[in-house]
Amino acid sequence: MILEVLRRQIQLITPVDEREATSIEMTLERLTWPGSVFSESENDHHVTSSAFIVSSRGVILHRHRRLGIWVQPGGHVDEGESPEEACVRESKEETGLDGHHLNPVNIFHVDVHPGPKGHTHYDLRYVLVSSPVDPEPLEGESPDVFWFDFDVAAERAEPGLAAAMRKLAGSVATFGVTD
Repeated sequence: MILEVLRRQIQLITPVDEREATSIEMTLERLTWPGSVFSESENDHHVTSSAFIVSSRGVILHRHRRLGIWVQPGGHVDEGESPEEACVRESKEETGLDGHHLNPVNIFHVDVHPGPKGHTHYDLRYVLVSSPVDPEPLEGESPDVFWFDFDVAAERAEPGLAAAMRKLAGSVATFGVTD
């Protein structure tokens, strides 16, 4: 059931560039493989979940602890957890912010990229709305977490995020973000 919902949501996405178009095709194919698509140990190609957290202050980026690049919060989907739940949990851990999904909950962007340990991540990216408060990441998470104006975020973020940041900036008025 969850895989069918993910397929339908992914098929509704209008890709922002060729990278996302290819990522959509690859992710739809990955969802057909046997076994758990989320398991980090069952297969080195797994679906992950992340969130673009937005408010009247812009968008949150954090410097990834291991990779040293500026990205949106996110990570692995735990057993028994949906990707929608995983991005809220990961965002809370990595930023301390209480973000909530837009209604209806839909995947905003898809990206396939190399992960650590030779793994490949099929990342489902959602939008969460938060109060415009300062981030306070949990102990052990990267302390480098900040709100960025969308243009600055597009420049600061890992280069593969630039098109997604432009799409996000162009859509922010529809998210109900207020001061």
